[in-house]
Amino acid sequence: MKTVGKGMLASLLAAATLFSSCESAQQNVLTETEKAEGWQLLFDGKTLDGWRDYNGATLTQPWHVVDGCIQAKGDGNDASGYIVTDRQFENFELSWNWKLSKGGNSGMLYHVVERPQFAVPYITGPEYQLIDTPNFPEKLHDWQDMGADYAMYIPDKSVMKVNPQGEWNNSKIVFDNGHVEHWLNGVKILEFEAWTDDWFKRKNSGKWENAPEYGLAHKGVICLQDHGYPASFRNIKIKELPRKEQEVNLFNSNDLHGWEVYGTEKWYVKDGLLICESGPDKGYGYLATREYYDDFDLTVEFKQEADGNSGVFIRSFIEEGVKVNGWQVEVAPKGKGTGGIYESYGRGWLIEIPKEKEKFLKEREWNTMRILVKGDQVTTWLNGEQMVDLKDEIIGKGQGRIALQIHDGGGIKVLWRNLKLKTL
Repeated sequence: MKTVGKGMLASLLAAATLFSSCESAQQNVLTETEKAEGWQLLFDGKTLDGWRDYNGATLTQPWHVVDGCIQAKGDGNDASGYIVTDRQFENFELSWNWKLSKGGNSGMLYHVVERPQFAVPYITGPEYQLIDTPNFPEKLHDWQDMGADYAMYIPDKSVMKVNPQGEWNNSKIVFDNGHVEHWLNGVKILEFEAWTDDWFKRKNSGKWENAPEYGLAHKGVICLQDHGYPASFRNIKIKELPRKEQEVNLFNSNDLHGWEVYGTEKWYVKDGLLICESGPDKGYGYLATREYYDDFDLTVEFKQEADGNSGVFIRSFIEEGVKVNGWQVEVAPKGKGTGGIYESYGRGWLIEIPKEKEKFLKEREWNTMRILVKGDQVTTWLNGEQMVDLKDEIIGKGQGRIALQIHDGGGIKVLWRNLKLKTL
């Protein structure tokens, strides 16, 4: 949780309530039934194996193992003190026991994305809020309160039963292909659907309106938060759930629903077509899906009416302003490599098409591009002809949006239609 004014008073209150025991007997083990159901322990009760700093390779943050529990020392703050799992998780049931110091404040985050551009995990990953509300030294908003999907959804307090400060509680998160549940001590206290219109309305109008990548990832690491108060965790276990494949029509032929515009260039719908056109600023412009798509099979038709210097970005994210960071499948005038793959930062061209394949681009006519992305492999086709096939470890680690581009320089106009995607 990110609250204001947690100064010296909060630190003193936390330091005075360090736990002397985590009652480790028969903790951090799985029953035979749990093993058969697919549950896995994320904490062995003895070491911090499997955990490391956020955006780090080792563990240096203020956490330690005390009497069979992971304990936050209370030295963290809004900018530091986060530890994450080595592994990423997508769909799951996640259960854990927790105990807070008096007035304590912590959280369990998931789908956290690690990139150098993201200084803290909470600007990407949703948080199950953990806080000692009765003893917290400041007034809380409902969206900051115990059990909330932090700054998004508020739990049903009429059914909540929180054990008194200093006693153990159990919480559970269910994330099943966008369906989310929060449980507390065996009772469901909150339920919602991620990535719906209601979800995006909340995301774009409140705490996260200036955090464009918040909550979009479909997978990520699990994160524990030291927010300046001692907190203890044990019996952290997870059961993975299967991914459901979907067929998605990215463009409804009526409006830009499901997309977000970055930059001042023109994006509009006319006669059932999606049109991008250079504006007076003659800068870069992007139209990005509001959702992430990581592994997919995408087909899209395009026609270049003017200088057709454009592209389809994959696994991309908004870094700042109008800057889109990711990998681009090139859409360009003949002779400039339509179907090749370009990295928008660092490495430049990763693979260019053979010169003899330039003939497959039909100028001033409709073309069909197919892009298959699975793991670390990207394959592209233009009008039924394979253009490139690339395996790249860095792409394999990426995740993000699909985005259409207008190149800078002005004079560009490209028409798009039939943007159809199947998740894999």
